[in-house]
Amino acid sequence: MAREVQRVGIKYFVQTPNRYFFFEPHYTLPFFQFMPASFVYFILTKTKLSRLHRWEPQQARSYVEEIRLLSLKEMKRLFSGGKVYYEKFLGMDKSFFPP
Repeated sequence: MAREVQRVGIKYFVQTPNRYFFFEPHYTLPFFQFMPASFVYFILTKTKLSRLHRWEPQQARSYVEEIRLLSLKEMKRLFSGGKVYYEKFLGMDKSFFPP
């Protein structure tokens, strides 16, 4: 995806959550991005901890398989031709985006 964006775009804007930010934005749970997939699936489908509702098994499985947050190092490697900007929250890097 990164290669295609840079190939066809004269200018581009791509934003991603920081893998090392304490809060996982897709599930709205702290440190959830570091948990094993089986644990994430269990929490999503058996409790109301994520977004205050139980997820449907298919939706939870899809998210668990597709969501992969990037580190700053990965973002710089994928968009090596662009400058990376930082969105901050409480002094921490919440997300990254190259112009």
